[in-house]
Formats: sequence, C-alpha cells, structure tokens
Amino acid sequence: MAADARSAAELNPETALAQGRWVKLICGASNQDLPAITDLCTVFGAAGVHCIDVAADPAVVQAARLGFDWLSSKGLDSPWLMVSLSDGRDVHFRKAWFDPLRCPPDCPRPCQSICPAEAIPPGQPVDSQRCYGCGRCLPACPHGLIEERDHRVSLDAISGLIAELRPDAVEIHTAPGRAQAFDGVVRALAAADVPLKRLAVSCGLEGHGCTPGHLSRELWLRHQSLRHAGFRPLWQLDGRPMSGDVGAGTSRSAVRLWRAMRPLAPPGPLQLAGGTNASTLIHLSEGDRPAGIAFGSVARRLLMPLLQDAQARGVSLRAWPEGWRQAVQQAKVLVQPWRDRPLSSLSC
Repeated sequence: MAADARSAAELNPETALAQGRWVKLICGASNQDLPAITDLCTVFGAAGVHCIDVAADPAVVQAARLGFDWLSSKGLDSPWLMVSLSDGRDVHFRKAWFDPLRCPPDCPRPCQSICPAEAIPPGQPVDSQRCYGCGRCLPACPHGLIEERDHRVSLDAISGLIAELRPDAVEIHTAPGRAQAFDGVVRALAAADVPLKRLAVSCGLEGHGCTPGHLSRELWLRHQSLRHAGFRPLWQLDGRPMSGDVGAGTSRSAVRLWRAMRPLAPPGPLQLAGGTNASTLIHLSEGDRPAGIAFGSVARRLLMPLLQDAQARGVSLRAWPEGWRQAVQQAKVLVQPWRDRPLSSLSC
C-alpha cells in the first residue's frame, strides 16, 4: 500500500499533460455496470491514472465517486472525474439489444462468446448495465437479430445534468459535419456554469470517410467554439474505437493518426486513444511525444477475470485484498510505462 500511496500522491493531471505522461481510463460512455465501475476506479486510481472517464449518468458518477472515496480513505489521491457526451449518433453511445425468444433453440450463440463485457448470459437478453456498445455481437449473430440502440444524453438535458454531476472535465464525442451540433453542446455546458479543468474533444477518421486535412479543419472549428466559451481543450484522437483488446496491431492506428494530425491540429495536448493497449509504446519512435494515452476496452477486459472472481466470492474487488493487489499490479502494466516516460515539454 505504501508504494501505491507514493504513486498516487504524485498525481498531477496538468503536469502529466505537459510532460507527455498523461494516462486516462475509459470506463465506457454507455457502461452502467456500477460495481465494476467502482472497482475499476479504485484499481486504476491506485495504479496512477490521471483521469477516469465515465458515462454522464448520476448512478454511474456516484459509483465512480464511491471508488474515489475509498481511495481517499486509504490516503490515496483521486484522479479527475470526466463524463462523456456526444453531439450526435456515435458508436460509444449505443447498446446492443435482441429478443432471446426469437433465437433458434439450436443457435450456438456466437454473440455470447464474442462479448468482451460478458453482457450476454446463456439464454438471456443483453445485460444493458454491462453492455458498453462495442458492437462485436452485431455481425456475429448468424440470424441478424441483434440491433443497436442509441444511449445519448439529449441536448436539452445536458446543462442540468452537468450542473448536478459537477465533473472535473467533460469529453464531447464528435464527427465531421457536426460543428453546429457541437457548438450547441458547448453552449449547454457553458450554461451549466461548472468550472471544467479541460474539455476533451474525441474524433477520428474511422467510419467518417475523411482525410487528416479534413479532420484538421473540423477540429479547428471545434477549437473556435471552445475558445469562445472559455474552455481549455484536450484533443483525443480516436484511432480504432473500442478495439484495444483485439490485438497488438490495433495500436498502430492510434499512432498513425497522431502522427498525421500533429502538424495540423489546433493548440492543445494531443492524446492517443482507440485501439490503444500495452503495445502502443512499441510503435512510438524517440521523437514521438503525444501528451498521453487513454485505455478503454483493454483495461476493462484485463481486470474482467478478477472482477468476476470477486463477484463469485460475494465481495467487491477492493474488499478482497489479494485480488485487489493482483488487479493493481495488472493495471500498472498499462499505466506505469507512461508515467515513467522521459520528460518532454508540450503545448497545453
């Protein structure tokens, strides 16, 4: 615990961004698995992440803060709490759905075996609390019975919700062609009158059919909106959304996108995301200095066996000392190499 306390005591998100050592945990913009979220916050908070991104949902935020309170009770500092919003339909804000009564009795249910969140129990529908919308079950269904359902916060609800949740930071998922919708979300955030340390903007090329030059023009439009409202930006470049647990090769997409956008992006830190995993650092050269990294599906799947083991024992992971220690050690495999990177000077 003493080593963990020293690590967490050094948390300083702004300094981490400036030095290229920033690490964020993405719990999932539509993930509502409350016990798992609390344990993820405690484990990755102790491992040294600087920010934890959760769904903009009161119950989810309460679960995250329960984890932060636990960290405080152990003498550990808490990371920033970030909540995610979107200015339009987005894969991060969906959940899978199907009627199990329509499934043929002899179906081998490949959807069940491919789900990384273990959100499709045998013979049952999708567990909407666990589903975080990765979409891998959609093409896996041999009968085409699975559909996706939107799970976004409406524009009218944003201002009141953020005033209630009072996060440290907000992330807006956007896409090319949605500058006006993005501006509407920014105005709603400004109306909430909650001091935000950063307003992150998440966007990539995949699925949008645009070039780095096109994406650059879109980000500059977002920059104008943030500047007008007085928010400090953090650019999250989404290489391959929600695919970091697929394999080591997915991390190349995030690095390629960062290299393409580095000379084109507006002022502010550029952070890697989308397909990131423990192999991402391998694909960076000595001169590559991203502001940091976000880990999503790979982080959640890494701890899934221990989370399930704790559940089988009838306890939370943080209440199972041996399991919690193992979880922190595994989390540090992702976090520590970024915290230990050589110092750099970046524009933030």
